[in-house]
Formats: sequence, C-alpha cells, structure tokens
Amino acid sequence: MTGDKVVVIGAGRVGAACAKAMMLQVVCRQIVLLDEVSARASAVAEDLSHGSVLLPAVDVSSGSYGALRDASLVVITAGINERAGGADDRDDPRGRLGLLSDNAVIYGEIVPRVAAVAPDAPILVVTDPPDALADVARHYTGTNPIISSGTFLDSLRFRYQLAKKLECRATAVDAHVLGEHGTSAVYAFESARVGLCPVLDMVDGDQQRFRAEVEEAVKYANIEIIEGNEASQHAIGIVVSRIASAILSDEGLVAPVGTWQPQYGVTLSLPSLIGQGGVKRVFHPKLDEDEARGLKASAEVLASALQEVGFDANPQADQLPHRHVANSEILGEESELS
Repeated sequence: MTGDKVVVIGAGRVGAACAKAMMLQVVCRQIVLLDEVSARASAVAEDLSHGSVLLPAVDVSSGSYGALRDASLVVITAGINERAGGADDRDDPRGRLGLLSDNAVIYGEIVPRVAAVAPDAPILVVTDPPDALADVARHYTGTNPIISSGTFLDSLRFRYQLAKKLECRATAVDAHVLGEHGTSAVYAFESARVGLCPVLDMVDGDQQRFRAEVEEAVKYANIEIIEGNEASQHAIGIVVSRIASAILSDEGLVAPVGTWQPQYGVTLSLPSLIGQGGVKRVFHPKLDEDEARGLKASAEVLASALQEVGFDANPQADQLPHRHVANSEILGEESELS
C-alpha cells in the first residue's frame, strides 16, 4: 500500500465522505482533494488532517491537476447533486438521469485533464448518474479504465431492507441490484439468498407485496435521506472506500459495479471482479425472464438518456473527441473543475 495515492475530484459532501472513509479505513497512504473552489478542498483536507493524528499514517492534502501524475486511482464526485438539480422528485421517472445534461458538461472539463496527466489511472465515477457519466467519461479518454460505483450501494440497501423484513443480519443476505443506479434498476429477488435458502421461500404471505415494499424502500432511500439531511453521502463514501481498497490491493472483490457491457451497448452493473486497474472480469448471472427483460430495458433507458444529450454510448475509436488541454489548465493551482 505504501506510496498509493487516491485523488478525489470534488470536495463537496460526497467527496468529503469518500475521503473520510478512505482515511479511516487506511485504504492508501495519500489522499488529495481537488475542487473548483480551492479553499473548500483546502478546508476539507485540513479538517480531516486534524483527525488523522489518531490514525495510521495517511496524508490528506489539497492540490491541483498536477497532483494526478502518480495517482493510483482517481475518484470523481464533482457535479450537481440531486437536491440542487431537482432529481429528488419521486414522480419523475428520469430519477438521477435528470442530472445527466449538466454533469456531462462538467465531465467534459474534468476527464480530459485527468487523461492528460494520468492516462493510465483508473477513474471511478461517483457523480450522479454514474453509469451514464461513465460512458461520457469514455468519450474523453481512450486509455483510462472507467468504472462506475453503479448499483453497489443499491445492493447494500437491498440487503438491508430484506434483512429488516426477514429479521436477520444484513451480512447474512446475499442479494444484488443490477443495471442502472436509478429508476430502471433490476432487483434480483429470484437469486437472493439467506444462507442457502432462497429469500422468497422465507416470505410468509403475499410475495408480490413483499417484493413491492422492499423495492420501493430501496428505490426511494436516497430521496428520504435527502429530505432529512440535504444529501445522501455517508454510505456512498463507505462504498467508494471499499471499491478503492479492492482496486489498490488487487483484492478480487466481487460486487455489482458499472463497466461498459458490449452486449448491452452501455455501462451498467453486473457482478464484477474488482482488482488492480479496475474491473478484471464480469459475471453474467442466470436471470429469470422478467429480470432479463428488465436488464435489457435498463440498458435501453441509459442509451436513450445518453442520446438525448448528444452522446453515443459506443462510439468508434476515431470518433472520440479528445480535447487538447493546455499545461496551464493542468498545473495552475486555481484550475476550475466546471
């Protein structure tokens, strides 16, 4: 782990939560925060550094794009969040995809600068909507591995809600949410297990009602948190830390994160082997007919959203719009991220 550096671009609530979780879990030796408001990145880094006195050696600092040069991982959280972007309306079928247009513009400024300084560093996309933005990011780099946080958090929420219903520990539940981190997500009830027992076999009463209640609780968990605390931040910070740890340690963790899936033509989440460089292998679980249709529909929703903002999820290599980045944009301490 010695020498590993993670750069977090965006020092708002989610970026700060990611940095804090990585610091507490000692995921790496160095964390650097970047933000369009340099004073904010500096303040968050200073605040975390005071607490780091009680922890194993982790250096937390702020910097500019020049800090990316020897980064082992780049985490992007910068962008307009759900509350600010109006994506916290339960009745809006777009969900997080309503943020895509504005955040795609921000990624068009950030990713070329990352690619110019650290062309081989894996980029972990956390900004909402992460799956579609992962495809946007691929338009601006032909070299950086791209991974989205995908449905990892959804799957934890799924396990948590199932455990509440079944009155057991969530750690005993094995269950996945697939597809989009959003309204078209697929809840894989048929393969969900507690121990070796299928979850649906443990349901006393109406299975359809059980499924609907669990799905609704997971689907709107972020909005309930936003309504009470302005932003959903702490759990995603822990998820990002877990992904970062798996990448930096070449762990071989299997979790549902987003990578580009050729058979679907977009980035979406399937169980994936996470290690050095990002995702090393994708597993294609056996799905029932409804789940298979749902996953296909989820891919279509993502592809349509990308097309609406002028992106093709699967461009030809010679169509990638590599943006020239001047040295002043990379090295300037006051470089803006938006």
